Amino acid sequence: MLRRTFLGLLGGAGALAALPATAGAAGKHFGPHPDTMAVLFDATRCIGCRQCEKACNEVNNLPAPEKPFDDMTVMDTERRTDDKTYTVVNKYATEKGGVFRKMQCNHCLEPACASACFVRAFKKEPNGAVTYDASVCVGCRYCMVACPFSIPAYTYNDPITPRVVKCTMCSPRLAEGKLPGCVERCPKEALTFGPREEIIKIARARIDAYPDRYQHHIYGEHEMGGTCWMYLSGAPFSEIGMREDLGTTSAPELTSGALAAVPMVVGLWPVLLGGIYAVSKRNQKVANAEKVMAVKNALTKASSEAEKKLSEELKKADVANKRLIEVEVKKAVEEALSAKDEDAASSEEES
Repeated sequence: MLRRTFLGLLGGAGALAALPATAGAAGKHFGPHPDTMAVLFDATRCIGCRQCEKACNEVNNLPAPEKPFDDMTVMDTERRTDDKTYTVVNKYATEKGGVFRKMQCNHCLEPACASACFVRAFKKEPNGAVTYDASVCVGCRYCMVACPFSIPAYTYNDPITPRVVKCTMCSPRLAEGKLPGCVERCPKEALTFGPREEIIKIARARIDAYPDRYQHHIYGEHEMGGTCWMYLSGAPFSEIGMREDLGTTSAPELTSGALAAVPMVVGLWPVLLGGIYAVSKRNQKVANAEKVMAVKNALTKASSEAEKKLSEELKKADVANKRLIEVEVKKAVEEALSAKDEDAASSEEES
């Protein structure tokens, strides 16, 4: 491909990509929907029994963990969710003593993962859950980078059908009118499920009733535009592994400018790859021709040198043969003369 042609195609793709973006969720706002549900986690009630982990494992048909759910030694190190674990409970040393905190997808009202996904593999459901469609996912993993809570995981060990995995707020169970598995299993009612507005009222009522027990803040009410998984804690949230630097602006508002360029990149990418491929093929063709010429020259040079060396060796052989003949002739002459002298001496003796 000529450079002029390549640049022309590149300009055409740029003009097309500059049209209004249709891919991605940049600038899109998702909620809250009137039917949005939510969960409140109360860290002052959690005893770290890990029954929520067990319930999550069962309802999602996940593989058994390396250590059983009654093994509390897992609390010795801080864990995070992965492709086989959608929720974990960690223990933190705080000014209030040891505090347990459950970690899972927070199901943002305006999800960063959905905002970053230009193929819309993530969807904010009316019930509050953020779900994922593996059939349209291209495996870019922008969602993993975008999530401020570091939740989405990737099945790297599945080379055939890799996908992004995370808590779905038990969306299939919600559709059946059931509670999320972890909420249903919690023995201490550290988890409360209901309409988001009602959950916020419950949280405020607890803070008002026990002002000395709680931080006067509902984590998730406004963080990153609000979430459907909210928290109460007696210890500062920063001491139980939660970010307090997120602000209240939603992810789409923060990323709309950057994500608007994604369709352009997607449009340019095939042209760029095509141009690079054409240039590389041309370079390869030139390189191959140069290799053929180099080999030909090397063979010609080697042949010439071989002929020269052979000629020299033949000359050396001729000289050696001549010398050998001279030696043999000289030797024969000397032998003949010696024989003649012997015959002459014999004749004289006989006379």
